[in-house]
Amino acid sequence: MTIDNRLWHHIVVTTYGAWVRGDPRGFRTRNHREHVDGDYKSPPPVGYYANEEAYSRRHLKQGVVSIPRELRSVIGTAIRMRFTELGALPTCVAVAAQHAHVLAKLPLGMAREWTGFAKRHAWFIARDHGWRGKLLAVRGNAKLIKTRRHQLAAFRYILRHAEEGAWTWRIDEPQA
Repeated sequence: MTIDNRLWHHIVVTTYGAWVRGDPRGFRTRNHREHVDGDYKSPPPVGYYANEEAYSRRHLKQGVVSIPRELRSVIGTAIRMRFTELGALPTCVAVAAQHAHVLAKLPLGMAREWTGFAKRHAWFIARDHGWRGKLLAVRGNAKLIKTRRHQLAAFRYILRHAEEGAWTWRIDEPQA
């Protein structure tokens, strides 16, 4: 009998340029090196970080990426397939215009590396479908799921993105 050493993670990746330093919705510096007032639930005052945002936008190598509707399923399927090939158990995926979510069971400490592999694979598949330029932002966010209640809440949250036009997939759907 083998012991499953995988743990549940809620992984979020954004598209290139979708959330930059100085964003009016709030932002965080890497490793919280600087205190930043506000966040997406309670944004900073309008214009408070306008200089940082303008600087960030000027230095983008291309425009802000918005994933076209027809590519969302392609990108979502590529991300799901790569996680599966690596040994993860994805249970749901959502791909919206400027971000993607994955709920998957994977080994502790592998979320960042495996997410990078999945993002790179998605870019290659999107390129095969005509995509040019950058697609997904560097890094992402992987939250460790600590309770069954948290897991179910994340599952429902991810699938609710369909109401906003996101492509979604869940484990009990037929494989494409």
